[in-house]
Amino acid sequence: MNTEIATFVGKMQAILNGFIALLPNIILALIVFAIFFFVARTIKKAVRNLKRDRRQACNLGMVLGQLAQGTTILIGLFIALLIVIPSLKASDLVQLLGISGIAIAFAFRDILQNFLAGILILLTEPFQIDDQIVFKEFEGTAENIQTRATTIKTYDGRRVVVPDSELFTNSVTVNTAFENRRLEYEIGIGYGDDIDEAQRLILEVGHGTDGVLETPAPDAIVVDLAGSTVNIRARWWVQPPRRADMLDLQDRVLTNIKNKQTAHGIDLPFPTQQILFHDQTKATDGDRTRQREGWPAGKVPQSHNISSSLRQLAEIKAQRNGSEGDSAKHSLEEKRTNEN
Repeated sequence: MNTEIATFVGKMQAILNGFIALLPNIILALIVFAIFFFVARTIKKAVRNLKRDRRQACNLGMVLGQLAQGTTILIGLFIALLIVIPSLKASDLVQLLGISGIAIAFAFRDILQNFLAGILILLTEPFQIDDQIVFKEFEGTAENIQTRATTIKTYDGRRVVVPDSELFTNSVTVNTAFENRRLEYEIGIGYGDDIDEAQRLILEVGHGTDGVLETPAPDAIVVDLAGSTVNIRARWWVQPPRRADMLDLQDRVLTNIKNKQTAHGIDLPFPTQQILFHDQTKATDGDRTRQREGWPAGKVPQSHNISSSLRQLAEIKAQRNGSEGDSAKHSLEEKRTNEN
């Protein structure tokens, strides 16, 4: 028993002596790693500051700064390990990193996928910070693009965090990618109104509203002969294409179009519907020339007036009621005669 205790104490003493012997190297390794860590942060800030003045290179500066920081910290970690373990060889480090990399790749596959997608988004710049984008059902301003996720501030004041892998593999609409953007709206006028006059009034509004660009010029084109209206599509360009500016300008343009069309007697009709009563009978079944619907050109039958039909029906009913009354009166008189 005493021998086992003595052996255990001897091993612990050897471990303690080895730790004490390595303590200076450990302290030196920690100091070296701390120096590399602070140097890495400084390099990251310096790289980002170099690209901060140019908005187009802001994302590139961000990703280069992060890569520089990661590389510097990794070099510092290798040097610290060599200080603590002088017998460690470079081949051992490479082998260790290879095995560890495979294990990490399987364990953190989604994280690495988002990281790589974030790097590609920052490098290719399909959109930039402060751009207004549409992703699936979310629409808002890109607040921050990181190497894991992108944050979007919606127009109603919410924050949406979207993984970079989804942004990279799905369609994203960038509303502020260009300086100008075209807006359009369809205005329905009556079939009896003058189309040229309505188009002229729409163009007057386009040229006379502050904020509508003269180049490209606004236009108005007929796009549809709808059920109750002739639809004219008004199109105009704005700059910049920010959401708030677009809504404000659209409000002024549509208000001016409505007021000007109404003031000049152009009808903006409500949806209407025409009902045709079908008078098909057994005698006219299949004979399209004798039916109310589907007649060929040039053989339009005389239209039936609903009020006239109702009036005729009322007269027939009145005559029938009168005849029944006369018959009843005549029968009563005959009965009285027989009784007398």
